[in-house]
Amino acid sequence: MELKGTKINFLGDSITEGAGTSAPENNFCMLIEREYEAICQNYGIGGTRIARQQNPTNEVWDRDFCMRVADMDPDADIVVVFGGTNDFGHGDARLGCMSDRTPDTFYGALHTLYTSLIEKFPESPIIVLTPLHRLNEDNPRGDGNKPQDVGVLKTYVEIIREVAEYYSLPVLDLYKDSGLQPKVPVIQQKYVPDGLHPNDAGHKILAGKIAKFIETLQP
Repeated sequence: MELKGTKINFLGDSITEGAGTSAPENNFCMLIEREYEAICQNYGIGGTRIARQQNPTNEVWDRDFCMRVADMDPDADIVVVFGGTNDFGHGDARLGCMSDRTPDTFYGALHTLYTSLIEKFPESPIIVLTPLHRLNEDNPRGDGNKPQDVGVLKTYVEIIREVAEYYSLPVLDLYKDSGLQPKVPVIQQKYVPDGLHPNDAGHKILAGKIAKFIETLQP
C-alpha cells in the first residue's frame, strides 16, 4: 500500500501515546506521518488494556480498547492495533478460551475488539502488532501485583496471534522481529532505557518496521 496521503488510526497504550520519547513528535505515529506523508491519528492512552478490568480502579486505564473503538474516526484507510503488554502487566482479566466472545477475558476481548473494528472499517485493513519484549516478561504475575499466576508475556503474544489469524488479520510480530530485547544490556541502554518503553531511537525502529509492513499489504 502507498502510505502517502493514507489515513491511519493507531489504537494503543502508552507506547503508541509516546511514553519514553523526548517529545510527542518523536513517537512512531508522528515519525510515520512526517517521513511517509501519511495522515496519522493517535488513539494511544497510557495504562490501557485490551480486556475489560474486572475490578476497575482508574478511570483512564479502565477505558479498554473495546470501549474506545466507538471514539475512532470512521474515515480511516488503515487501522493499527498495538496492545496487550498492560494486560500482561497489570490487567486482572482471565485469559479465558478461544470460544469466549465478551471483553471480560483476554481471548474474548480480542474477539470483541477485532469484530468491532471489522464492522466499523469493513473496507480497511486492520493490522495487529504484538507486544514488544520487556524486562519482566517471564513473570507469570506480570508486574507482580496479580494474586496468582496468569501467564508470561509470550502467552499473551501467542493468543493475540491466534485470534488475529482466526479473523485473517495481518500481524506484524514485533515480539519476534523488532530487534528490541531489553534483557540485552546494550539494547536496553540504546533503545529501551526503562525496560518497557522505547526511547526516540526505539520509536524510529518501530516507525520503519510498521511503515514497511504496511507497504507490503495489497491495496
